[in-house]
Amino acid sequence: MPTPLRLVAGLGNPGREYAATRHNAGFWWVDQLAAELGGQWSNEGKFFGLVAKVRGPAGELWLLKPDTFMNRSGQAVGALARFYKIAPGEVLVVHDELDLPPGTARLKVGGGHGGHNGLKDIDVQLGKDYWRLRLGIGHPGDRAKVTGFVLDRPSCAEEDGIELAMRRALDVWPDMARGDFELAMNKLHSPTG
Repeated sequence: MPTPLRLVAGLGNPGREYAATRHNAGFWWVDQLAAELGGQWSNEGKFFGLVAKVRGPAGELWLLKPDTFMNRSGQAVGALARFYKIAPGEVLVVHDELDLPPGTARLKVGGGHGGHNGLKDIDVQLGKDYWRLRLGIGHPGDRAKVTGFVLDRPSCAEEDGIELAMRRALDVWPDMARGDFELAMNKLHSPTG
């Protein structure tokens, strides 16, 4: 029996100086989702971020953009999940992914954090059994350049690829929302999906 989602957290860094950087791909996606679902963002201090409540298949669905900076994302995700008694399997975390090229989006449950500081902090709060939507941003080719890379703007071609991947992920949102992740993955991960 599929478990519908109750919380979608997009990861990024708050502030105008970070808004267009690769590390904010999770914010970009959850902003588009909120717009499609008619969600209005409000600042919720007790959840350390911006929150929008929309209608989901299981009733209330919470959208979250932590304003704690990336490495403290778990503070916001954990606070909201605990308050509303949301299990890890009912959570989708949307984030930038260095190990995937722009234009690629992948879904998975659990697994390692791959050095992603936002996921590291969420793992501390929730464990690892939450869903992840990984939006490819590419890799600079040198580990020493990663920090500057994720905090920089994508090129026009990269941005087009990221937009395409986000659109494909939004297209399978109804499947994800109702917890039919196998179907969502089949569509999203197929070459023509």
